[in-house]
Amino acid sequence: MKRLAEKAGLAVLQNMDPEKAHGLALAALNAGLASQPGPITSDRLRVRLAGMDLANPVGLAAGFDKNAQAVGPLGKAGFGFIEVGAATPLPQPGNPKPRLFRLKQDAAAINRFGFNNDGMDAIAGRLTNAECAVPVGINLGANKTSEDRAADFAVVMQRFKAHVSFATVNVSSPNTEKLRDLQGPAALAALLEGVMDVRGDIPVFLKIAPDLTLPEIRDIATVAQNAGVDAIIATNTTLDRDGLHGPHKTQAGGLSGQPLFEKSTRVLAQLSAATDLPLIGVGGVASGAQAYAKIRAGATAVQLYTGLVYGGLSLVGDIVRDLDDLLARDGFASVAEACGTDRDRWLNAA
Repeated sequence: MKRLAEKAGLAVLQNMDPEKAHGLALAALNAGLASQPGPITSDRLRVRLAGMDLANPVGLAAGFDKNAQAVGPLGKAGFGFIEVGAATPLPQPGNPKPRLFRLKQDAAAINRFGFNNDGMDAIAGRLTNAECAVPVGINLGANKTSEDRAADFAVVMQRFKAHVSFATVNVSSPNTEKLRDLQGPAALAALLEGVMDVRGDIPVFLKIAPDLTLPEIRDIATVAQNAGVDAIIATNTTLDRDGLHGPHKTQAGGLSGQPLFEKSTRVLAQLSAATDLPLIGVGGVASGAQAYAKIRAGATAVQLYTGLVYGGLSLVGDIVRDLDDLLARDGFASVAEACGTDRDRWLNAA
């Protein structure tokens, strides 16, 4: 019955303004209208990532719950972990609307939000009072008007370290001017040093862009490893527009969803060949088979977001259960055993 209600709800939401629809989806979560199976697990699915014990390796990517408004319900949706934010030191409205566009024919989306959020104090306050059944992380951001964006990341890290299980340094969003410049080796090393100095014992992840050359990927891997980063998330949204359809295909911003799957998975495999750090695969995950492909390309865990726009929250349970079945089918006793077993195929396709 809930599946039928979800399908009807999705049909309504997909005919609304995307940003308003997203707000209603969060409200529905808090009203208990979504499926809440709790963390789904099995002996095969349990994962240890950066010192965290996860019930399964399927996580929620940052951006879905920017302001930590639905942490409790999301923790019961079947995920193994969730990430909120990005949070910046000061509240900011982000870029002018409209700034979110569905590409239905491509099962994709383009956004140019620009780190719109309620600010670190409001978000940290919500996390202080939230009860969540799975580990919760914060995506660290910088204010658009900041005179020292690198310093902003350390400020936000300091504010959240008592309230989260991990933190992600996000220098890969394409929607804040010159933010991606911080991925350069010298700038990135300095930024990470500031974050690591204040993190306490919180694992720190680094989220990278898919629009990087192989030398850039290798440089970032070296910087991350030298800085003591605990894992790398590959990848954020892309600026690529090849093969898209529909009236919004040329909108500015970051592209997510199905068109990103191949590109982000190749970057993941290249990164896997360049570092021994644990990797989290993001980009176009909307099925158990796609989650499994990311794991076999080198990911210890995966995250999704845009797939939920088209598949609803019940998609989470479907992905986790299908992943368990695929691991069993191929004789893998654990996610760790499957990790990287198909990496060479992705490297050869790069």
